[in-house]
Amino acid sequence: MNGFFERTFKLKEHNTNVRTEIMAGITTFMTMAYILVVNPNILSSAGMDRGAIFTATALSAAIATIAMAFLANYPVALASGMGLNAFFAIVASRYSWEIALTAILVEGIIFILLSLVNFREAIVNGMPENLKYAITVGIGLFIAFIGLQNAGIVVAGEVGDLKSITVILSLVGLLGTIYLTHKGVKGALLWGILGTYVLGIICQLIGLYTVDPDAGRFDLIPSLQLISLPPSVAPTFYKFDFAGAFKLGFEFFVIMFSFLFVDIFDTVGTLIGVASKGNLLDKDGKLPRAKEALLADAIGTVAGAFLGTSTVTSYVESASGVAEGGRTGLTALTTGVLFIVALIFAPIFTAIPSFATAPALVVVGLFMVTSITKIDFSDFTEGLPAFLAIIMMPFTSSIAEGIVFGILSWVILKVLSGNAKKVQPLMYVLAVLFIFKIAL
Repeated sequence: MNGFFERTFKLKEHNTNVRTEIMAGITTFMTMAYILVVNPNILSSAGMDRGAIFTATALSAAIATIAMAFLANYPVALASGMGLNAFFAIVASRYSWEIALTAILVEGIIFILLSLVNFREAIVNGMPENLKYAITVGIGLFIAFIGLQNAGIVVAGEVGDLKSITVILSLVGLLGTIYLTHKGVKGALLWGILGTYVLGIICQLIGLYTVDPDAGRFDLIPSLQLISLPPSVAPTFYKFDFAGAFKLGFEFFVIMFSFLFVDIFDTVGTLIGVASKGNLLDKDGKLPRAKEALLADAIGTVAGAFLGTSTVTSYVESASGVAEGGRTGLTALTTGVLFIVALIFAPIFTAIPSFATAPALVVVGLFMVTSITKIDFSDFTEGLPAFLAIIMMPFTSSIAEGIVFGILSWVILKVLSGNAKKVQPLMYVLAVLFIFKIAL
């Protein structure tokens, strides 16, 4: 088996091994398994069957992540995107969830075509170097912010209740994870997650942690029924409304374009950020096999539409696996397989609380923010776009918006400063598209 993994994923070439990759894949899965609970909650609010969405979420994540493993050999996991699923619910409530799924299918097909003609690959490789580093830093701040929210340390833009048991457990987990990382312990992030979770169980058993679903504190002890058959996807499978989409005309185009825009630039940003931190970019700052990576993402989106879930996209939580040493598709394969396993062992995976994974996200944010030292701030036509890209990601909770502000300001400043020749034609095309998006 080790020989198969070596031949398929070229482990020695990437200075890694089977154990490291599997540990990294488990870590990535642990930090993003929350989507199995959150996505059904969000989409069911639009009238969709919760059980079918759970199965669709797990299967589409597995398909896309395994495709990433074998097509691109990158340690990047994919699943239904946060933010995109909320937009899906809004569209579904205004029109119908069948029309929303149709928009996902159409944008996924366009996504595949753009990948095949290298348009998206050109975006990844044509991005200015300073902006690539800025995207890495911005994602770091964004993922740390998610971790602080999950821990309850930050609530609605304010400091949360620092006396709350979940906050205390997260802070203890954060210190413990940093200590393990400092000591060079293999799998420090994974052990940090599991250790925080075990501490939570102990606190529940002795009464310090009380179960209160209304307050977001759920039972930490898995039910005795650890294995269950996954719900059928029949209620959501192939439920498209092409006739309704055709009647909407331009309105449908705007909906589809919105999904496509966020999907493209969320994926581009995540790939650049994760690849940069994992030293996966080549000597020219380009991403090898970008076409294959983007194609895997597009395949996931189409598969998700058929199964009945919102846009599937690359996850920033993949950085947690990279921080654990994941460098190849074996990390992604491990994560993808765990999504399949989760279909029958859902009670175990859904019992792990967000406060237990929060410390890992904050630590990963710390690792990614260190790329700020590579940004040239001495040239303000480079520094301001980088700064805007960095701060807009956590402030808007959107990787795509950070890229919009970064590229638009970069193009405008280069033209105004008399350096228009430094702007590649594709950057002008993107600037026009961004203006079009803002106008819509």
